Amino acid sequence: MTKIRKSALTLASLLSSVVLMAAAAATLAEPAAESALTPTHGIAMHGDLRYPADFPHFDYVNPEAPKGGTLRMAVVANGFDSFNPFVIRGVAASGVSAYVYDTLMEPSADEPFSEYGLIAETVEVPDDRRYVIFNLREQARFHDGEPITAEDVKFSYEVLTTKGHPFYRNYYADVSKVTVEGSHRIRFDFGATENRELPLILGQMPVFPAHFWAERDFESSGLTVPVGSGPYRIGHYEAGRSVTFERVEDYWAEDLPVRKGRYNFDRIRYEYYNDDTVALESFKAGNFDFRLETSAKNWATAYTGRAFDNGDITREAVVHHRPTGMQGFVFNTRKAVFSDPRVRQALAYAFDFEWTNRNLFYEQYTRTNSYFENSDLASSGLPSGRELEILEPFRDQLNPDVFTQTYQPPSTGGDRSMRDNLRQAVQLLNEAGYVIRDGKLVNETSGRPLAFEMLLFQKSFERVVLPFRQNLERLGIDVTVRLVDSNQYVQRVRNFDFDMITQVLPQSDSPGNEQREYWHSATVDMPGSRNFMGVSSPVIDELIDLVIQAPDRDELVHRVRALDRVLLHGHYVIPHWHLSKDRVAYWNKLQRPSVTPDSGVDLSNWWARP
Repeated sequence: MTKIRKSALTLASLLSSVVLMAAAAATLAEPAAESALTPTHGIAMHGDLRYPADFPHFDYVNPEAPKGGTLRMAVVANGFDSFNPFVIRGVAASGVSAYVYDTLMEPSADEPFSEYGLIAETVEVPDDRRYVIFNLREQARFHDGEPITAEDVKFSYEVLTTKGHPFYRNYYADVSKVTVEGSHRIRFDFGATENRELPLILGQMPVFPAHFWAERDFESSGLTVPVGSGPYRIGHYEAGRSVTFERVEDYWAEDLPVRKGRYNFDRIRYEYYNDDTVALESFKAGNFDFRLETSAKNWATAYTGRAFDNGDITREAVVHHRPTGMQGFVFNTRKAVFSDPRVRQALAYAFDFEWTNRNLFYEQYTRTNSYFENSDLASSGLPSGRELEILEPFRDQLNPDVFTQTYQPPSTGGDRSMRDNLRQAVQLLNEAGYVIRDGKLVNETSGRPLAFEMLLFQKSFERVVLPFRQNLERLGIDVTVRLVDSNQYVQRVRNFDFDMITQVLPQSDSPGNEQREYWHSATVDMPGSRNFMGVSSPVIDELIDLVIQAPDRDELVHRVRALDRVLLHGHYVIPHWHLSKDRVAYWNKLQRPSVTPDSGVDLSNWWARP
C-alpha cells in the first residue's frame, strides 16, 4: 500500500538528517549493548493500541459464526492468467493475496493504523523505531505442513524487492539490513530515516515458502498453484473463467484472536463476466450471492423483483467512515497536451457534475473536494496555523492560489451556468497560448490542435464521458473516446500509454509510504506505479517525506492537509464524486456481524446461514 523516495530537503530536515547520521556513526563506533526491549502483541502507528494482549477477538466479528457453505462472487473482467499478484507480469486472479497468504501482522479495521500478531507472535520496536524484530509463532505452518521460519521471512523480503512488482522496492527502500537472529526471530534495521511507519509496513509483508520457490521462477509463475499459509488454498479453477478457494481445515491460525470469527466459508468461488449488466442479471437469478453496486442508476432502478419483495435478497446502504480518496478524470501530464496546469484547470470547467448527478446518478453522490475526502485529513478553507507554517517555506515554488484561493472544483450550482464555466475555460486557455482557428482550438505558436484520447474499459461510463466531450467540443477541443477490454486497459495504464483515464486513488486513515507511489517524482517513469498523473515536484516530494515522518496524529493531519492542498492546486485530476456508504445486495443465505467497523463492509467476517 505504499512506497518511498528522497527529495530536496529543507534546512531543518537536512540538519535532522545530519543528526541522524551522526547518531548512526556513533552507534557504529561504540558498539554499546542495546537495552532489552519488551515484546508486545501489536503496534500502533500513533498512540495506544485498542486491544490488550489478552483480547479474545476483534469487536466487529461474531466469534460464534459457524463454518461452512460457499460464497459465490462475480468479477467483471476479461479473465486472469496468473496466481501471482506480487509481480508486474500478467493479470492475477481475484482473491489470491487476500486468502492464500498470511502476513507477519494483521491490521484491525476499527483503528486508524494498528497491527496485531499473526505469523509474528510478538514484535520488538525501540522508541525511535530504527529497527523492528519479529518473533514468529512456533506453530505457524505453510499449507504443505512445513514450519514458517525466519529464513522464509528473509526470502520473502528478498524476492519481493528483487523480482516482485517495482512497488515493493520502493515500499521497503529504507530497510538497510535484514538479520536472522534465530529460527523464529528476524530483525530489520532501517537507514537514516524518520519513517515511523516502517515496522508496520513490514508487518504487512506476505510470507512465502522458500523451499517451494527454490526451483520455480517467481516472476513467471503464471498459473502455478502456490503454497501459502493463509486460511484458504486454491482449489478447482478454469483458466480465465473461474477460481475456487477452499478453506484449510487444519489452518494453523484458526483460533488466534486476529482470526476468530473470520474466514468462515468452506469455499469462495469467483466467476468472471465480460459485462456488468450480465453479471447483475446473473446475481438476481441466484447464480452468485453478493454484489457491491457501483452504479447509481442500477441502485436506483435495477434492484427490483420477487426476490427483493419477499426478502430473499437484502439491499443495504451500509455507512462507513473510511477516507473515500479521489476519483476523477486523471490527466497524464507526461503528455505535452497536459503539461500546462492552466490547460488542465480549464478542462475542469467543462465537466458538469451537478447535471451528471441529477440526470444520471439520481442525486446519490457528493462532489469530491479532496484527495482525502470523508476524513479529518482533508484540507478546507485557506491554510492557517500549523498547516500554513508547513507550506510557508515553499511559497515561492507553489501556485499562489494555494495561499489565496479555497480549492473548489468548477460548479454549475446556484446561478452559475455551463456557459459561464466555458467562458472561464476560454480565458485560461488563451492565457496558455491557445486560440480558435477554423472552429478548432490550436496552439497559437505551433498551430497544433488541442486534442486527446479518453481511455475506458467500462462501457457504462460512456454516459458520463460523452456529455463531458460535448462540452469540450464547444471549446474547439477534439476528444476521442476509446473503449478497450480490461486486460488491454491494465497493460496500457501500467505503461502510462494514455492521455486521460478515469481512476480511483484510494486512501487510508493513516497515509504514509504509499504516498510516494502516487505522486513522488521517483515513480514518474516506473512502469506499474500508481503515479498515473506523472506528478514530479520537489515540493510534493518533500511534503511526502514530512507525512511519512509525522511524529504523532495531530502533526500527521496538518502535514497531509498541506499535501492535499498542493495536489489540488496542481490540477492533476478533474474530481468526480464520492459516497460514504457501501451499496450491497446479498441473498439471505449470507449473514453478517451486527457491528460494522469504520472501514466498512468486509466479507471475511460474514458467514453462511446454517
